Amino acid sequence: MEEKFDCPAQQVLDLLGQKWTLMILRVINQNKVQRFNEIYKALKPISPKTLSVRLEELEKKHIISKKVYNEIPPKVEYTLTKEGNELIECFKHIDKWVKKWK
Repeated sequence: MEEKFDCPAQQVLDLLGQKWTLMILRVINQNKVQRFNEIYKALKPISPKTLSVRLEELEKKHIISKKVYNEIPPKVEYTLTKEGNELIECFKHIDKWVKKWK
């Protein structure tokens, strides 16, 4: 039986440790506002299905927000939320740590 621990850091690592998740956040952060196809093109060979699932997971965790425009064809934009921007700041500290100790 798999044990679940009430550890916030582990919960974040479980989400961010999934393939493509960090790269999706990187692309959105670099460009501030991104549409699905822009993210997809930047991350090929990611599959559209995987990208959709990861975006949905990040949105559910309030790391990114999704804005849907009432247009034809449909227009959807993804941006980092306040929480997502704070997470990016954490990554900057981790980057410094890695550079210092590698």
